[in-house]
This record gives sequence, structure tokens and C-alpha cells, in this order.
Amino acid sequence: MTSARRTTLLAAAVAAAAIMCASCTPVSPPEPSSSPTPSATASAASPEATAAPTAAEDAVAVMSIRERAASVVMGHIPTTDPAALHAYMESGGLGGFLLMGANIPGGEAALQQITAALTVDPALPPLIAIDQEGGDVSRLPWDDLPAPYELQQSDDTTVEAAYAGRAALVRQAGIPVNFGIVADVSGDPGSFIHRRVLGNTPDVAAAHVAAAVRGEQGSVFSTLKHFPGHGAAAGDSHSSIPSTGMPLDQWRAADALPFRAGIDAGAELLMFGHLAYTAVDAAPASISPEWHRIAREELGFDGVTITDDLGMLQSSGLAQYADPVANAVSALAAGNDMLLTVVSSTPDTAPRIVDGIVGAVESGAVPAERLEDAATHVMELRLALAQAAGGELPCTTCGGADG
Repeated sequence: MTSARRTTLLAAAVAAAAIMCASCTPVSPPEPSSSPTPSATASAASPEATAAPTAAEDAVAVMSIRERAASVVMGHIPTTDPAALHAYMESGGLGGFLLMGANIPGGEAALQQITAALTVDPALPPLIAIDQEGGDVSRLPWDDLPAPYELQQSDDTTVEAAYAGRAALVRQAGIPVNFGIVADVSGDPGSFIHRRVLGNTPDVAAAHVAAAVRGEQGSVFSTLKHFPGHGAAAGDSHSSIPSTGMPLDQWRAADALPFRAGIDAGAELLMFGHLAYTAVDAAPASISPEWHRIAREELGFDGVTITDDLGMLQSSGLAQYADPVANAVSALAAGNDMLLTVVSSTPDTAPRIVDGIVGAVESGAVPAERLEDAATHVMELRLALAQAAGGELPCTTCGGADG
């Protein structure tokens, strides 16, 4: 990016962040009025009239296709060297980074240095994420809070307190996004996901997931995973494509409940699993336009949709998922706003994905509007993070869900 280009983008981002509400309290929608406002009258009189651009839309408007493409990729390299991590983020312009075990040093102070190094531009910080579920999936060795399997029989207040404490640990380390709330349902002790879920029945899981989201609010952006639900699909998606023939109506009445509850509670991110619900779509949900439609239109989710690690598709061994770039392009086209790449990744994997997205948009294989929409959703969280400046994070989706 040229110096002039960087200055233009930075100015737009700073200006956009400046006009965002400084309050971290969710803003309620205005009460309906019996008389139309001037803007409503203008819209009725002129079909061409549109709403004023949002701060995120303004920031994305000045980005090139390549900058937009990079902004929707969450990358990873396995090192604790702050200089190497800074160079990786600076050279790629990536919108996010996932911290894995190989990125976690011995103490919190050293981890704070790492997260600071990942932030190239504080006015437009990346979405730094971590899988801090607690218990079996825990990246922070100093997290001794109750694990999900210890909370399955607890009351909502206990769950909320545990997730509030865990979120505080994550944010204190300089990490704004936690991939920490497993909204799957499993009553099968033999399932690999069983110890990671918050409830063994849909109703209990739903109540606990909502409590977990409430606990994390203000500290980190919450993520629900693994949509549309790992419990119904037998197998481990790290090495296969688990599938189920569960009908959609049955899913709506059962496995959908924790996701709906978490969305209604204000979760900002929804992670799509590599799970095939064949009665809905033969393709994994992570690359299924239909499952993205269901999430948006039926569950009312209006935050950031993100893939589970795309490297897991490669690990399935299926020939159709052998190309990481093709997987990423398919995932973006299906409706994901952010593309996560970890397993089998090298320092050049994310840049190759960016190249692939640029090529797909320029060829028309992926509509430019789809990339713009994805980049805008991601930008909303990045600007909210910049606006918070270390303080309480606003809920960017509260009040937006309709169901």
C-alpha cells in the first residue's frame, strides 16, 4: 500500500471511529412516530433515496479490492516472536489473527507484548482471537475457572460469572475476540464435543449459552460455535466432514435453540462448522449459502459470520477440499464475512487466499458486493474496538436480532 493510500484509509478509519457512539450501552431503536420524519418522507417520495452510509461503510468505501480481501482473512503463524508477528500482520494487511498454543508464552505480560505487536495500527486494530473455552480447550494456562463440563449442571448465574471471569482474562491479555462459547448440544458422553458443551439438552444449553454471552459482554466479542450444531453430526470435524440427515424442522426445534438464544443475547460472531446437514444441503455448512441464509433470515443474526478453521476441510482428505484457496473463495461466496486459516497454514497461505479472493472478484466469480458486505461487517467490529480504546466493548448486535 502506498503512503498516500495508507493515509487516506487511516483518515477514513479515524473519522469513522470518531463519529461512533462512545457509550458502551446498547442503543435502543427509536420509538415509532405517528408522523413521518423528513428522511422517511424523502424515502417515500424518492425510491432512489438511501440511508446515510455507516462509519464502517465509509471506511470500506476507500479500500481497494485487495485491501478488502485482506481485511476478511484471519491468519496464523506459530511463533511467540513479537517482531515476526508484527511483520506478518504488517505485510499482509490481514483483518485478524488467531492465537494458538504455539503463540502463548509463559506469562500474561509476555502475551500482552505479543498482542501489542499484532496491532500494526491502533486506529484500525485487527480482530485478535483465541479459543479460550476453558477445560479441554484452553490456551491460557492461568485460566483456572470452571470448565464447560463442570458447568453443565450449574445455574445460569454461575455460568455467567464463569464466563465473565474468563472474558476478563482474555481481554486483559490484549485479546478482543473469544471463540469460547460452544453452542452445540450433546448428551452423548462418547462424543468428542460432549465435555465442551454447556448443556446436554437444547433447553439447558440455550439458557447457559445466553448466560455465557451476557458474561462476556463488555470484555470481549462473543462467538457462538459450531453452527448449525456439532452434537447432531457424529464424528470429529478436525479430520472428517461429520454429517446428519436431521430434517430442518427437527433442527429448528432442538439444536437451533442454543444458537438462537446466543444470538438474541447479543453474540457478535457466529462460527460455521464443517458439518453437513444433508437434508438441508449436502455441502458443509461453512460453504453452504442456505445455512448462511438461515442464520441471517431465520435467526436474525446480523454480526460477523466466520468459518471454522478452513484447514480442517483439507484435513478431511476429500479431493474437493484439497485446495485451501478454493475453499476460502467458496466460503466467502457462501456468506462468510471472515475466513480463518490455521491447520496446514504457512506464512504464505493467507496471502495466497487474498490473491484468490481478488482474482475471484475481478473475474466475477464472487460478486464485488459480497466482498464489500463481508469487509463492512468486519470493519464494524474493528472500529468498535478502536473506539473502546481499552475500555468496555459495545455490543454491536444487541437489538438487531429479530428472532
